[in-house]
Amino acid sequence: MEKLLKSESAKVQMFYEKVKLFEKEAYLPKKVLDTILVFFHSYEEVLHETHQNIDDYIWIFLDYLDLLKKQIDSPYDFEPYHQMVKEPYDYHHFGKSFLEPLVHFENSDIIGVENLKKINKMVANGENVVLFANHQIEADPQAIYVMLAKQGFTELSEKMIFVAGERVIKDPISVPFSLGCNLLCIYSKRYIDNPPENKNEKQLHNNRTMKRMGKLLGEGGHCIYVAPSGGRDRPDEKGNIIPAEFDAQSIEMFYLISRHSKKKTHFFPLALSTYTILPPPETVQTELGEHRVTKGGSIRLNFGDEVDLSSLSLEKIKDKHLRRKAKAEYIYNLICEDYSKIV
Repeated sequence: MEKLLKSESAKVQMFYEKVKLFEKEAYLPKKVLDTILVFFHSYEEVLHETHQNIDDYIWIFLDYLDLLKKQIDSPYDFEPYHQMVKEPYDYHHFGKSFLEPLVHFENSDIIGVENLKKINKMVANGENVVLFANHQIEADPQAIYVMLAKQGFTELSEKMIFVAGERVIKDPISVPFSLGCNLLCIYSKRYIDNPPENKNEKQLHNNRTMKRMGKLLGEGGHCIYVAPSGGRDRPDEKGNIIPAEFDAQSIEMFYLISRHSKKKTHFFPLALSTYTILPPPETVQTELGEHRVTKGGSIRLNFGDEVDLSSLSLEKIKDKHLRRKAKAEYIYNLICEDYSKIV
């Protein structure tokens, strides 16, 4: 295995020795170890550029290797609704600690703090909030945790539930971070046909997840983040990062489920910019195991004004599919407008 760094630090060498042991004993597949080394290299470079010492964060990578081995040896089976694991190991703290050194806080910000305060009050009063958002990196939940904690909304952040796709609960490299989040686990339309023989099973799983979400909304006091695009934002033909288009069916599903809830549900747009911290592959991959390279960067969030989906003037559109599409386009345009203010 090629050595990617030249650091003579004893702590860094401890990490390399552990990697060599894991390779020798076949504790982790070579592809996984190579991915970790590539990411570690980029992680150290970001810390060097921001005048931080990698020695202070070696514990994260040493823990990460052990958590990966645990996942490979005994894969965690995520329920439709997963609640963050803090004991006996605090995966939530691990995920935030992993991300924080990569964030350029001097250029990070939250716009719409007044809306965030409203959201916090609604949830505290036992009502629900659904955040329709764009999605840029695997670690968007951790990015939101970090920024909300900085603004004094730690309790709200730890209550948040993220609608998660197959990749972050199946790819061993992602699982240690997913374990530290509250998740509604669902198969997105983008991957539900891959492989075709599992489509029916995935649809049944999605039905169970939606029923569980209905119960959560019935309880009240929940804040749910969902990316109606079903995937991460990617560069357009000019290289600009823009929000991926929203799926009308996804938005309608949340709206319909909320209407049957005994507790009131509010809808807010959330635009976020996190792309450079962990850019996705340029094209959508159906296979698990993508390489991760961090460039570090800022986190910018924009909590938009509440949207009353029941009062949108769409009565003139008779076809229900076109009406749902118009609703999705309306929310998407709000996200794009709010996104333009943070990039």
